[in-house]
Amino acid sequence: MANNESDEEYPSGPIAYNDLSRRDVRSLIFHLLYAMDAYEYNVSLETVIDDFNRGFDLEIPFDSEVAHIAQSVIDERDALDDLVKPLLINWRFDRIGLCTKLILRLALWEVLNTDTPASIVINEAIELAKCFSETDAYKFVNGILDEVVKNIEEKKDSSVVDK
Repeated sequence: MANNESDEEYPSGPIAYNDLSRRDVRSLIFHLLYAMDAYEYNVSLETVIDDFNRGFDLEIPFDSEVAHIAQSVIDERDALDDLVKPLLINWRFDRIGLCTKLILRLALWEVLNTDTPASIVINEAIELAKCFSETDAYKFVNGILDEVVKNIEEKKDSSVVDK
């Protein structure tokens, strides 16, 4: 006997990209970043997206926002990491867990490249960290992102004063 609630909760057929919430989009980008890191960035993002589409019955377009953001984060990962490194007091960057690094990269990219309020980006990063990072990593993510946002805002304020 089929349960109607579970049928509605888990629809059959491919998951349409346009049906994803913003939180789902961020989670999907995180998963693509994780897969790319697992491949040590030696395969194309298109290959990983194709694998996801076939393996998870998704329909992620290669020219979608998800693909664009994931590729941008991948391309800018060293620069994004450089924003975090000066904030690590008594901690080495290589000791940060992979999931936490990926969440920080994604959130920093979003703060720098979108109009989404920083408070929303930070909250979403905290939620990702609660799901995918070490037990208390969300506190670390919150602290680092808060500090980066403060630094960005200070630079904006000082550049306005200098004009």
